[in-house]
Amino acid sequence: MRVIATAGHVDHGKSTLVEALTGMHPDRLKEEQEREMTIDLGFAWWTLPGGEEAGVVDVPGHHDFLPNMLAGLGGIDAVLLVVNADEGVMPQTREHLAILDLLDISSGVVALTQIDRLNDDERLEASRTAVAQLLENTTLAGSPIVPVSALTRAGLDDLETALATVLADVPPAEDLGQPRLPIDRAFTMAGFGTVVTGTLIDGGLAIGETVEILPDGLRATVRGLQRHKEKVERAVPGGRTAVNLNGVEARQLARGMLLAKPGQLQASRRIDVSVRLLSESSSPICHDDELKLYLGTAEVLARARVLGTSELVPGGRGYLQLELSQPVAARRGDRFILRRPSPPETVGGGVLLDPHPAGRHKRDDAAVMARLAALAGGNPAEALALALAEQTVAPLTSLARRAGLALPVAESALKTLLDKGTATLSGGQVVDAAALLEAHTRLLAELQAFHHAEPLKSGIPSAELRERLRMTEAVFDLALKEAGKAGQVEILNGLVRQKGRSVQYTSQEQSKIDGLLLRFSEAPFAPPSLKDCEIVVGKPLLNALLKEGTLVRVSSELAFRAEDVARAESDLREQLGKRGSVTLAQMRDVWKTSRRPVQALLEYFDGQGVTVRDGDVRRLK
Repeated sequence: MRVIATAGHVDHGKSTLVEALTGMHPDRLKEEQEREMTIDLGFAWWTLPGGEEAGVVDVPGHHDFLPNMLAGLGGIDAVLLVVNADEGVMPQTREHLAILDLLDISSGVVALTQIDRLNDDERLEASRTAVAQLLENTTLAGSPIVPVSALTRAGLDDLETALATVLADVPPAEDLGQPRLPIDRAFTMAGFGTVVTGTLIDGGLAIGETVEILPDGLRATVRGLQRHKEKVERAVPGGRTAVNLNGVEARQLARGMLLAKPGQLQASRRIDVSVRLLSESSSPICHDDELKLYLGTAEVLARARVLGTSELVPGGRGYLQLELSQPVAARRGDRFILRRPSPPETVGGGVLLDPHPAGRHKRDDAAVMARLAALAGGNPAEALALALAEQTVAPLTSLARRAGLALPVAESALKTLLDKGTATLSGGQVVDAAALLEAHTRLLAELQAFHHAEPLKSGIPSAELRERLRMTEAVFDLALKEAGKAGQVEILNGLVRQKGRSVQYTSQEQSKIDGLLLRFSEAPFAPPSLKDCEIVVGKPLLNALLKEGTLVRVSSELAFRAEDVARAESDLREQLGKRGSVTLAQMRDVWKTSRRPVQALLEYFDGQGVTVRDGDVRRLK
């Protein structure tokens, strides 16, 4: 299935030629038929020599309806440029050709129409030469030029053959699994409901699938599909498609909206673009100029932020950030046209570089200019690397959207980055290898600085460490994981510390600690109170002993050495094994101490899930 669009000056015979080729008159509006002038988009189709079916989008030639013409050029395979052999090249011919050149449409055929009105071969040859010269230095240079007459049908066979030959060299539309249908018509059909039409690109659609209509985020279900009035179960990319929708009303939809799979695209009111101005443009594009953006079937007012220079001159190239009056949904690489709203004039066009800039750019930011230049000239791997450098850690789907790449293209680009070592994978996430290495290095340095500043602390809570580093949670977690795998850090009791790190005491501090621990060793089950401990060593040293695990707090007033707590638990289990249950008095006799420390220990073991209290006795839990 191929799609051809007509182009050319008003009254040069585009619709008449389409009817002669297809047997269908493309003008569908009563006003168009009465005025014999195409106002809106018309559609027809026929079978080319060789058996391939082609659809024709017949666009208006009149200057007043140029926006309708622009809406019909998205997703086409070739153009049929129509020039009246008698009148020759006219202003609208030149403007349409300029638009085709800006949109990078490079496959086409020129039809020199109404040759039945010429009786002079020299005039025909002069017209052919003029058109050939007009095509020079455009994307359509060297295209076949075929004289025809829709009235006598002279040359129509040659025209069909030329179209079939040109289309044979055009690669079929790719199915990237991310269907987009820029809507050019939305209406209600009796017995069916809401119907939208457009040229399907980037993927297929099937009956029963859920779709999203952007920029409004409306959800609908595909109720039916038609290609050239024939019902199909699945529509493939690269052809005119009518989609019958359930769940939305036609009044909610309009030309310029875009149908896609849910979540695959996001609308934006700010875009970064590379632009080329026509040399025929009457004036430069200056900062804050108001322009009209034509993107897909959308027509949106935009304010231009000229980047890297004061203005873009006619015939020049540069970068713009466009602030849009309404959101649009698009992908990196989509082409567009810019026109002045008043007086109406096509000034240029180009390529969308970033559909979702992070913010408003400073106009003279060298880093911004370098990034835009990389996006303009880069391959998919470079675009994905730029998106990854911004996010550091993200799912591939998110990176693909940020880079403006279809998912299959992004998957191929990711393989390139993985092979080069630019990226790595972790838990289904794509990770910027350089950024992860930097985060890993910073984490180790910060941890070392912490230990140096806080020698009495065995470690730092991970949340506090992340806050100090000002890292995102995803990056911090990966850096901590990498440091752990390398044997550089460990997490103990919720605290992050250097592997094998212990609290560092001065000789004076160690002397105080030794004196305190001696008192514990002399009476393991009659320890000094925490208050007494604080008097002996001071609060900072006591906290260090508790956090390090040398002392174990069993109540608000008492702590025991860790080895004494372990011995107490062993004694308790032994007695329970013999007796089945124990009382406080029985354990007081075992430990040969007073009631207060015994009660504190038994309540501690209750809390640890070792024992359960049943009245005055305790049993194993």
